[in-house]
Amino acid sequence: MKINELSTTDQRGVLLQCCTSNAWVDLMLVKFPFKDEAALLECADESWKRLKETDYLEAFSGHPKIGDVKSLQEKFSSTSSLASREQSSVESADDETLKMLAVGNKSYELKFGFIFIVCATGKSAEQMLELLQTRMVNDRETELVNAAEQQRQIFHIRIKQLP
Repeated sequence: MKINELSTTDQRGVLLQCCTSNAWVDLMLVKFPFKDEAALLECADESWKRLKETDYLEAFSGHPKIGDVKSLQEKFSSTSSLASREQSSVESADDETLKMLAVGNKSYELKFGFIFIVCATGKSAEQMLELLQTRMVNDRETELVNAAEQQRQIFHIRIKQLP
């Protein structure tokens, strides 16, 4: 695995592109080298389970809001190519869906205190909007668990894309 050959600084940079929780990255770094991708993914999951809520929130903050193309380009330049690929279906969404996503994102963040996290790969903008609306009825604890699972799915996809 090429990531094993990188310096610790470069490994940190690569892992931060997969998940922006510094605590998660720190837990991962002490486990290098990895035998294969499966071992890397297993360590990623085990490290994820050991985190606190503040670590999850840090990871969530590393994502642009679903459908917010402007923030994707401006704020998240280090992961924009990954996130834009993951959110590619948003580019073809109609204006009404994008407006509803923006309103939904704002409502979600006000209710739960963090942005709506969904593993967008393979989902249309309409499907993501439906998921957002469905999850709005949850309490904060349930939604934190849902968001953490979505983040785990995202870093799995990103790890599998590593050279």
